[in-house]
Amino acid sequence: MTAVGYEFRQARTRTSLFSGLLKARSEFGGKKTIIVDSDERELSYDEIIRASFALGSALSRLTAPKENVAVMLPTSAGAVIAFYALQAYGRIPAMFNFTAGSRNLKAAGQAAQVTKIVTAKRFIDQGNLQPLIDQLADHFEIIYLEDVRENLSLSDKIKAVIGPKLPFLFASNPSHDTTGVVLFTSGTEGDPKGVVLSHQNVMANVEQVRAHIELFPETDTLFNPLPTFHCFGLTVGAVLPLMAGIKTIFHPTPLQPREIAKRIKASQSTILLATDTFISQYARAGEQGDLESLRLAVCGAERVRDETRQMIRKKYSIEILEGYGATEASPVVAANQMGNNIPGSVGKLMSGMSYKLEPVPGIDKGGRMFVRGPNVMKGYLRASAPGQLEPPKDGWHDTGDICTVDKEGVIRIRGRVKRFAKVGGEMISLAVVENCASAIWPDNMHAAAAIPDPRKGEQIVLLSDTDAVNRPDMLAWAQNHGVSELSVPRKVFKVDEIPVLGTGKIDYGNVTKLALELAGVETV
Repeated sequence: MTAVGYEFRQARTRTSLFSGLLKARSEFGGKKTIIVDSDERELSYDEIIRASFALGSALSRLTAPKENVAVMLPTSAGAVIAFYALQAYGRIPAMFNFTAGSRNLKAAGQAAQVTKIVTAKRFIDQGNLQPLIDQLADHFEIIYLEDVRENLSLSDKIKAVIGPKLPFLFASNPSHDTTGVVLFTSGTEGDPKGVVLSHQNVMANVEQVRAHIELFPETDTLFNPLPTFHCFGLTVGAVLPLMAGIKTIFHPTPLQPREIAKRIKASQSTILLATDTFISQYARAGEQGDLESLRLAVCGAERVRDETRQMIRKKYSIEILEGYGATEASPVVAANQMGNNIPGSVGKLMSGMSYKLEPVPGIDKGGRMFVRGPNVMKGYLRASAPGQLEPPKDGWHDTGDICTVDKEGVIRIRGRVKRFAKVGGEMISLAVVENCASAIWPDNMHAAAAIPDPRKGEQIVLLSDTDAVNRPDMLAWAQNHGVSELSVPRKVFKVDEIPVLGTGKIDYGNVTKLALELAGVETV
């Protein structure tokens, strides 16, 4: 069993995304099955490249070179083929989040100057997304994959045959430092921003993760239920396994815990990509043995709770590697490693990256983390200045997170700058409030918000989906565990469900709105 863990080498990153796919095909063999779709259809490297040439040729007649073209598809072979089809002919995929709502998608389209959306009728029907399409149709030209396939020309079919053998005849080969993909922030704090990643940004992050975590192309199978509009789902869940020769099982939504547990067992997957929220659902929904084939779960997007680790360890022998990322870093910034897995931390920085911590008034331990490296974005696009790239200052990206870094280089996240409340003159982390609730009611979801308080500046409110939630229990727990009483929420509310984004993260924008409403606080 040979591992593909190796030192990160920047030379490997100076290539376009499509050229990287062609190189992987040469390395692992065109006939190797590399993707298994949700309907269990298997695709080899040759089939993906052939389909990319055919679809890309057809889409090139409907789009312009270097045009940003939206891709709005579920996690599937179709999404991967559409992504590489655009790459092959020098177009730039802009990955649209179909859970974001029409307002945010129109703002995203404005920021990135997108006028066309590539999607599929079957997906729109199955996802009940026709109302969304109706709202978007006056802003975008909707291109359905079914229509494109029906109208493939003889030229498209010839390119499908010849392209994989003689790619230089047809394929665009852009410079590694030009734009490779545009993704979007969630828009919970205003309009979504376009995040412009170069080919090198994504390829660098692929190589950084390969150098950080051992992968075995002969025996590993990766299970990816995360959306490709999310950078974790795209880079780590789709591009990386293709580059590393790891067969990947795609699942169209992370919101089907029973089906996912069954597919993991049926496919004998060894690696799972997930978030804390999702993996805890899969572990509860799965029967004994369903997840036994997994050797590790790579979790990002939100903190992995101690309760989740304990449950997974008790029911299955799965190692959870918690990581830390940002779309702006393509996305992986840091991650734990097998043999050096430190619960409560997000591990060490990726190779080739550097960081700095800037002091934050009122916070003694740690500072605001800035990161720089070959995986850090070219810049932002904003709806207020369409098409104008706003690069990070001197290459440093402000993560907005308060972090500590120990002498071993291990990073711990204390919380987002915006997720601290000023109560009685002290800065209180809302993550600590949620941790207290999770310790008392580990089987439920909890979200804290800071809302205005006429006397103390701000007050903390906790929303929870458990009927048992109450303030006295939280106060007693804090007193017994040496936690400041300021971290006990002023008010607690039982809600039917905690708002969650399509990426699996808690939707703190809507949590705050709900907290204000329930607390009866009027906002201007």
